Amino acid sequence: MAGVKFKPTLQVGDVRLQLNGAGVRCKAIFKVYSPGLYLSAKATTPEPVLATSGPRYLQIVMLREIDANELGKLFTRGMEQNAAREDFSKLIAGIMRMSDIFCSRKKLFQGDSFAVEWVPGTGTLILINGKQAAEPIKAPEFYSLLMKIWLGNSPADAGLKDALLGKAAKMPGNGGNH
Repeated sequence: MAGVKFKPTLQVGDVRLQLNGAGVRCKAIFKVYSPGLYLSAKATTPEPVLATSGPRYLQIVMLREIDANELGKLFTRGMEQNAAREDFSKLIAGIMRMSDIFCSRKKLFQGDSFAVEWVPGTGTLILINGKQAAEPIKAPEFYSLLMKIWLGNSPADAGLKDALLGKAAKMPGNGGNH
């Protein structure tokens, strides 16, 4: 995926996750990042990904330098576009914490990575370059809403959604806003 190699499996707690799918997020003609989605069992539709109570892991590797604050805003907008107003409102505290993480970084550089990990009983962990960036966000709904940026009804990029669901490799092209 644009030179990014994702491990076929990784360990979250005592559960071994497998790479479900990976792709490249392009905006206009630029390759922005490459995400890889890890699950305990293969999924080809969003429903099992969003409904699973077990660990899940999304790794994103930056393919170019980007303003981290802007990326945080785009992620927030993507979450808002894929949630009912009431559901989005309930998760404002977690969304603000995620935004603060991106604001404090200023920039993400080519080769930087961040991951969003769901650990049952702990919550959503946001890791930047392998280091936990903040306290876990406890609400299980937060991780699912975050995943809807890529897997929801209004995904950032429909081709990337298919790639993360293991349906096809996402080739560079034009897509949404996230």
